[in-house]
Amino acid sequence: MTVRCADGIGVIATVAKALADCNVNVTESATYSDPSTGQFFMRSEFEISADPHAKRVVEAALEFCRVRRNMVIDVFPVTQRCRVLLMVSKADHCLNDLLYRHRTGELTVDIPAVVSNHEVLRDLVEWHGIPFICLPVTKENRDEQDAALLDLVSREAVDAVVLARYMQVLSPTVCTALPGRIINIHHSFLPGFKGARPYHQAHGRGVKIVGATAHYVTDALDEGPIIEQEVERVDHTYTPEKLTRIGREIESRVLAHALRFHVERRVFLNDGRTVVLK
Repeated sequence: MTVRCADGIGVIATVAKALADCNVNVTESATYSDPSTGQFFMRSEFEISADPHAKRVVEAALEFCRVRRNMVIDVFPVTQRCRVLLMVSKADHCLNDLLYRHRTGELTVDIPAVVSNHEVLRDLVEWHGIPFICLPVTKENRDEQDAALLDLVSREAVDAVVLARYMQVLSPTVCTALPGRIINIHHSFLPGFKGARPYHQAHGRGVKIVGATAHYVTDALDEGPIIEQEVERVDHTYTPEKLTRIGREIESRVLAHALRFHVERRVFLNDGRTVVLK
């Protein structure tokens, strides 16, 4: 269950009492009150009887909370798997990591397809038994490919789109159609090392840390709300190749963590930031 509303005295008590009155066992709960926005956020996991009547009782109790405190409350079965569309270009490290986690059951999502603007990774994706769809994008066909992508998202009932090192900038049309549903991974050198070969740029400047940032995509390039970040210290002995290797490892971890937080519904958008209730 996720809850969002204006902060105030008794918000937690209202929800807790409603669940307790339904004889519900809460197994996990986290909350956050943001003084800057005046918003309250809550995520809870709870167990109820399989009896349909028990479900109706809980729904009625939560509806009372919604009306009384003007809460936005969403409830999902923990067995409900998110459908995630992966997008990739030529670099395979993030894609490999996500496909491995999916195959081993560590990442409990359904992947209806992988979309790419190149054919390079078709064999890898199809080896995992997942459809591979190539949608090359040019100035001339961008509108057509945008429509094809959004049609795929709708047809496959996709909950989230993950840019696993997809190196084509998404159009404002796609970003606007899927707010809070597209996750991107980026090296953490923003804004100093934009463009190609960021780790070579970093080496040339003698960086002391490398890292990665996972964020939601907006039509403002690389400026969407941040979900997860990680860094590792380096020094002057690190070559561009070693920096690249470390960066790939961090990018893979951070993207996987961000996706897990998203599919477990731990992430709340809060103006231009996020609240992540772990």
